[in-house]
Amino acid sequence: MTTVRRAVSDDAATLHLVAAATFPLACPAGTAPESIAAHIEQHLSESRMSGYLADPVRVLFVAEVDGSPIGYTMLVIEDPVDADVAAAVTTRPTAELSKCYLLPTAHGTGVAGRMVEATVAEAAAVGARSVWLGVNRHNERANGFYAKCGFEVVGKKSFFVGPELQEDYVRERDLGRLDQR
Repeated sequence: MTTVRRAVSDDAATLHLVAAATFPLACPAGTAPESIAAHIEQHLSESRMSGYLADPVRVLFVAEVDGSPIGYTMLVIEDPVDADVAAAVTTRPTAELSKCYLLPTAHGTGVAGRMVEATVAEAAAVGARSVWLGVNRHNERANGFYAKCGFEVVGKKSFFVGPELQEDYVRERDLGRLDQR
């Protein structure tokens, strides 16, 4: 049985393991393994996950199959701090779908869509009128998925993986439009 539930403080280690297994899949070909490892250590470690879980502006969800974790999302409920994102995202108040990762064995099962919908529903419940995300412009699978979920490209931003500069699309989903799924 597959479930998507709100993550709790005891999930930090689990979230780190899923993040470490899935983040490399989102990186463009040619991204140096040491850059990926540095990013995971800096942003996706167990201690960082504990911090995210304790942060009142963040809500994390974990997807499980028969109690085994297969994916997670993170919602950040605050205005964008990146100037490029702030200029691109026009509907306020907004929230960021900061992370959305799923183990490859679960790709194509519909679980990712369920995770996104749980996250978007949480954003709407706390008053957001839009949700935005950044996704590497070379990640065709993710871009296709986010388009299917109603996220439209509204701009670009820079993103670092370790010391490597990457370019992301900024995608936004207006929560007032019901026809986006």
